[in-house]
Amino acid sequence: MTRTTTDPWRNIAVLAMAQALGAASPPIIVSLGGLVGQSLSSDPALVTLPVSLFNLGLALGTLPAAFIMRRLGRRSGYLIGTMFGLSAGLIAASGIAAASFVLFCLGTFTAGFYAAYVQSYRFAAADTVSGAMKARAISWVMVGGLVAAVIGPQLVIWTRDALPATPFAGSFLSQAALALLAMPVLMLLRVPKPDTLSISTADSGRPLGEILRNPRFVLAVIAGVVSYGLMTFVMTAAPMAMVGQGHSVDHAALGIQWHVLAMFAPSFVTGHLITKFRKERVTAVGLLLIAFSAVIALTGLDLFHFWTSLVLLGIGWNFGFIGATTMVADCHTPAERSKVQGTNDFLVFGVVAAASFFSGSLLHASGWATINWLIFPVVAFILVPLVWRAAREGGPKEENPQTRVS
Repeated sequence: MTRTTTDPWRNIAVLAMAQALGAASPPIIVSLGGLVGQSLSSDPALVTLPVSLFNLGLALGTLPAAFIMRRLGRRSGYLIGTMFGLSAGLIAASGIAAASFVLFCLGTFTAGFYAAYVQSYRFAAADTVSGAMKARAISWVMVGGLVAAVIGPQLVIWTRDALPATPFAGSFLSQAALALLAMPVLMLLRVPKPDTLSISTADSGRPLGEILRNPRFVLAVIAGVVSYGLMTFVMTAAPMAMVGQGHSVDHAALGIQWHVLAMFAPSFVTGHLITKFRKERVTAVGLLLIAFSAVIALTGLDLFHFWTSLVLLGIGWNFGFIGATTMVADCHTPAERSKVQGTNDFLVFGVVAAASFFSGSLLHASGWATINWLIFPVVAFILVPLVWRAAREGGPKEENPQTRVS
């Protein structure tokens, strides 16, 4: 029999703490991945490959992570994820010490598997509550990213020269330490282990193909793809663009810190805004803010322009991605959650991996301005159907996803 869950807000607090530790790893990889790539790779087109492989690992890890958590439960799955995080930091640091670009890339790729579990913390929070509270639960877990926004970039600054003979290796050792610290936190998670006897074809809900043909789900996935894809597209190139314009590595790391702070700070109010104005409208506002960040980036190359653009990009991502996540949560029944959530993250982060790789190549070939000009047509592509859907839905009241999935 399935055990009864404890207080859902206790689990949400645990997940927020785990988010603070787990979400600190990507800023380290984003801040340093391209710079380490420049020092280890002889091909300029491959300098962002470590960041791209991180996102590829995230994409490839989503479906296995969903399967493991469905079979073993959330807590066991998350503990497995921390082992990937610990291994990733050690492998990446070893790659730097050995001056091996391949080994360093293997480390960032492995970190992606850890991130696949961390990304699902938001869905775990949504699963603990129902109705309009889902958006607030997701937002509160994402608040943990505020702490991550400080931890990650500051660790880059504090530890990048900790081992003088191997610059940046110390930062990746600190990444491994963060995963180690997450283990006892996740041991506090209390969610019911799935009853494997009930996991059968009859109980698994609609076929995945039918869900993929659902216009509501398609729109939600595309909104998530665009929000996260554009954010990664710009964020991956930004540190190299800043250093290329004569700004320091510390300034680049601080720019990423302000960006990540902006990604998660709005989470205090995003859930409330979604409840009041509907998820489609908040998602649309997020996409508009991403477009406006490109406008700022195109007006100059001073630190003010880089940092302001990155802050707006982060806020836009928060509204867009949390809104899209809530849209996905409204498209499935409890029996369908694993396959729907896993498929959504696989599609989102598969595109994100491609975006991060293309970003480095495009920055090298065409420059920072081209990166930002490409934002406008992509935002326009999704904004039109999203606004139409928001107008069609009307009123502020949220639906119960268990009663409407079509």
